[in-house]
Amino acid sequence: MAAMNSRGAERLLGVAGSPHLLLVEDDPGDAFLFEELLAEAQPGVRITVATTLAEAVAALRSDIQCVIVDLSLPDAQGLDALHQVRAHAPATAVLVLTGLADAHVGVAAVAAGAQDYLVKQDMDSALLTRAISYAIERKRADESERQLVEARALSRENARLERGLLPVPILHDATLRHHTRYRPGRDRALLGGDFHDTVQTADGAVHVVIGDVSGHGADEASLGVRLRMAWRTLVLAGHAGPRLLDTLDAVLEHERWAEEIFTTVCTLTIAPDRRSARMYRAGHPRPLLFGPGRVAAVPDDACGPALGLIPGVEWPAFDFELGDSWTLLLYTDGLIEGHDGDGYLDLSGLVELAALAHGGGQRGDVLVDGLIAEAERLNGDVLSDDLAVLLLSRGDG
Repeated sequence: MAAMNSRGAERLLGVAGSPHLLLVEDDPGDAFLFEELLAEAQPGVRITVATTLAEAVAALRSDIQCVIVDLSLPDAQGLDALHQVRAHAPATAVLVLTGLADAHVGVAAVAAGAQDYLVKQDMDSALLTRAISYAIERKRADESERQLVEARALSRENARLERGLLPVPILHDATLRHHTRYRPGRDRALLGGDFHDTVQTADGAVHVVIGDVSGHGADEASLGVRLRMAWRTLVLAGHAGPRLLDTLDAVLEHERWAEEIFTTVCTLTIAPDRRSARMYRAGHPRPLLFGPGRVAAVPDDACGPALGLIPGVEWPAFDFELGDSWTLLLYTDGLIEGHDGDGYLDLSGLVELAALAHGGGQRGDVLVDGLIAEAERLNGDVLSDDLAVLLLSRGDG
């Protein structure tokens, strides 16, 4: 290795602190010249020297930023040395050294995963420090790109999984119109702790549920999915009313990770003739009932506590008439807990917004989107809580 004048040699670029390098070189003379070149260019550099591949593998540590390896070692020849180093330190930059006659091997080494190669006879301090610096930065860039690709792949996989967990309603009645909106409060998520579902059973009845798991995050989203699936399974098996809520309460007790986790639920069964409904509420906000010329919250006559709070509690039923033309709006509290300038929007504020929108001719998706948009406008920002809305209509109600 020819040591040329190192005056003006650049320091290792982009390497914070005192860089630590591992030199794998069995020729003492070449190793000495290598250390001299680097010491002149950057006095604080730390160099660990190994004379065999076995010594190099034993010396590899997480703080080593670059391995400079000769491809002619006593216990490894050619690309085998490179493969071994990369296998034991996949996140570390590797710079290979070749002789003048083996420059083609250096090219092959870069193709096999090395960040760069140097011909010993052509090396000076400036070229050496630049090659090491670029190797480290190139490895960082490669690692960043790899992590980005993995993150994107994981994000796509999670998105597919979450989309698969969102409900597809079982609804065969063409006289009913069904609209939903679902938006988690978590950033970059498709699922939150809120859930909803709609199932029409063989007797013609239509069952609707909406619920809200306390808290925010992936655990709450997972619990919400489990409760929704349990509800659907129970409904399809013919269960309804208090027995269904008792079973959901038991599911929640066994599936939750802490005793303070609770879930509000509102479930409705709409009669086969579509003129009446039976409702059970477990701590959940009251639905809105739209009819010709009126919008009102369903009366607050019957409501039990949220699931998971009181063992052995009973949830009373509430029966009400729908008429020929009607719309039911079920929602989670994320829709009404934003501000309206004077305080929280709350149920009374939602009734006012809904009456104004309905009176202005808004129906279906336009009505749902308009209510959410107006709640956000009043709040001055997007609603931060999980949000689920389910709108079921018959006729022009």
